[in-house]
Amino acid sequence: MSSFVVRSVRADEWRAAKGLRLAALRDPAAPIAFLETYEEAEARPDSFWQERVAAAAEGMRERQQIIAEGPDGEWVGNVVVLIEEAGTTDWAGFPVERKQGHLVGVYMRPEHRGCGLTEVLFDEALEWAWAAGVERVRLLVHENNGRAGAFYRRVGFLASGWTVPAPESVEGRELEFVIDRP
Repeated sequence: MSSFVVRSVRADEWRAAKGLRLAALRDPAAPIAFLETYEEAEARPDSFWQERVAAAAEGMRERQQIIAEGPDGEWVGNVVVLIEEAGTTDWAGFPVERKQGHLVGVYMRPEHRGCGLTEVLFDEALEWAWAAGVERVRLLVHENNGRAGAFYRRVGFLASGWTVPAPESVEGRELEFVIDRP
């Protein structure tokens, strides 16, 4: 694992970001883990990917994309941290009561799961969020995504009890997991 680098994405790395996202959307858990399909993402123009990565690049204050890069330069994992300001509403239209980070787009290539690299990725994402001044970090996981839920618990996230219906294309509900600022 020492040959991997965990860092923030740079604005010019949109092609690698697109490639990893498309790989994530081919994962068997994708229908309950992500809010878009492979076909939707693949059809997006290059300008979409360029803007998306530029908005989450190193040095940004409201959004940060953290990646795990292998020794050959291949991206193997990803998490995006969104900052949600108190007094606004979140993606589902619910009020945000305090400044918080929201982790989205979590993915690790299957051949790198279970080696501790995802934990390192999360440590970096949380460190960035705490430095941005958030009071807590949250994420949502589908109730049927047991593997992801078990990982989130293992790294210190707790179920808050708050739920939201899953997108129309997926039955069930999303469970909120949170971790408070240390």
